[in-house]
Amino acid sequence: MAKSGSRSTEDWLPIRGINGGAIILNNKDKVTGVKIEPKNIFILDYESQQATLVNLRNLYNQIDYEFWLVVADRPVDISVYMSQLQLLYNQEQSPAIRKLIAEDINKGTSFINNNVVDTEYYLLFKEKDPDLIQKKIRNLINSFATAGLSAQQTSNEDLRVILDNFLNGGKKTEFGTVVSNNG
Repeated sequence: MAKSGSRSTEDWLPIRGINGGAIILNNKDKVTGVKIEPKNIFILDYESQQATLVNLRNLYNQIDYEFWLVVADRPVDISVYMSQLQLLYNQEQSPAIRKLIAEDINKGTSFINNNVVDTEYYLLFKEKDPDLIQKKIRNLINSFATAGLSAQQTSNEDLRVILDNFLNGGKKTEFGTVVSNNG
């Protein structure tokens, strides 16, 4: 039930907090899973593409529990890189090299102005039992590796990004239980 005078969507969600790479729900269920590193299989030869697709189909067909495939955009923060470029530009004496650095600065500014994002992929599931959670995560990581993809358990930050994408249009929040570090 929503809090009286609720001002945000997250007040309506059954989320107690995010801890240990899991979203902890009010009923003590945990939503967790793996983050899958993207891979462009279409640059591979035909046989490698087909093998990857067959292995992914086998992976998904072997999962015997409810799961969600989630795609989330994470804003790219290149502010440190841009600062380093500006320092290089200020220190450089050669006009040719300064021109190259200025082009990189312009490209970086274009990225910032156009809200460039990294697209991230997740497979999430809900579970109460910590042992089953770890078993499922190990199996998923191994199965994705068999398909030629790298995966690791979701982090607290990954889960915040997912929630921010769904609740706040991708804007980072710093309020309420969704971003809490408390269990």
